[in-house]
Amino acid sequence: MPLPHQPVVEPLGDAAWLVRWPALPSSNQAALQFARFLSAGRLDLVRDVVPAYASVTVYFPPGRKTTLRVRQCLLTDLSDLEKAGTRQSTVTDVEIPTYYGGEAGPDLDQVAEICGLTPPEVIARHSAALYTVACIGFSPGFPYLTGLPAELHLPRRAIPRISVPAGSVAIAGGQAGIYPASSPGGWHLIGRTQIPLFSPMEEPPTRLKPGDRVRFVPISD
Repeated sequence: MPLPHQPVVEPLGDAAWLVRWPALPSSNQAALQFARFLSAGRLDLVRDVVPAYASVTVYFPPGRKTTLRVRQCLLTDLSDLEKAGTRQSTVTDVEIPTYYGGEAGPDLDQVAEICGLTPPEVIARHSAALYTVACIGFSPGFPYLTGLPAELHLPRRAIPRISVPAGSVAIAGGQAGIYPASSPGGWHLIGRTQIPLFSPMEEPPTRLKPGDRVRFVPISD
């Protein structure tokens, strides 16, 4: 039985293990660090490594011997990382030029009213923050960003939109995000960027990756 603060390794179908951390402030950093460790080639049997907020899914070819071998390797690597302690990883800083308000950010005024701020104050707070890509999900290239100022935390829209334009910069709950392609969505749209976040013909196909740091830079033309 693992201790409450230790990660748990559990099966996810017949070709994946889920390494899951408890709900602690440091859990996302632990998951990102472990995902980088595995992606660096520590396991020759791994097909893919997918980090989330507080977990890492490790995919491998199915087969009983492979399953047991990968699990043992994961347990060994987790132990080695714990003994080594947290290491400072190299991160990439990315600036996202953003048009705020108007047609680009149709919810900016409403967000300002709900938060008790003016639209310029919302822009100032949103663009002053330093965000971290916690994980990629929902749609290809969509970054879930932690670091949204507490003054801008608010619930998702009561009625989601059927179509959100590609490049829309949005907030919901305690997160910020960017819609890489036109899709349905229930987050509040406060701006838009022209930076492409997903290009399937490029390698890697996503502009941002877990662990990257992001700043939004207001632009007007």
